[in-house]
Amino acid sequence: MTNTKLTGERADLFQALANARHFLRFTVQDLNDEQAEQRTTVSELTLGGLIKHVSAVEKQWQEFMVKGRAAMAWDGADFSQMPPEAIEAFHNEFHMQAGDTLDALLENYARIAARTDELLAEVDLDTVHELPSAPWFVDTHWSVRRTLVHIIAETTQHSGHADIIRESLDGQKSMG
Repeated sequence: MTNTKLTGERADLFQALANARHFLRFTVQDLNDEQAEQRTTVSELTLGGLIKHVSAVEKQWQEFMVKGRAAMAWDGADFSQMPPEAIEAFHNEFHMQAGDTLDALLENYARIAARTDELLAEVDLDTVHELPSAPWFVDTHWSVRRTLVHIIAETTQHSGHADIIRESLDGQKSMG
């Protein structure tokens, strides 16, 4: 999809998200799988893990835009009492697993991004859903518009993380 079909606010949201995605993808260009899995800071974050995480988060918020709170599997979870397998699944979202390749992760991200772009063109931005219970939410409800802004913010934040990791890996910078 291109933003030529969108106007006004929708075009602005599309372009902001497209820019954030561009910088995230740009940061991992020309890397192999081994480099994408490499930790370069004290953080456990890796470039492949960030692509994997951003994809999963964007997909989850797509579901929220359509189905509301019911789409959020962790709704009401007591995070201090999570079973080990749930904690492991959460951590695996940030790491490349056996069989994961950077190319496959990027292809998956492109499919998820295309679906978000379709939703952006179709959904009522004023639809409001109750947020699930979680310790990181201050708000109780988000509009679809606010959810899209969150996806943009999440992608931009992790693009910055990726830039630091990439610069530590081989000196390559996304900007500057």
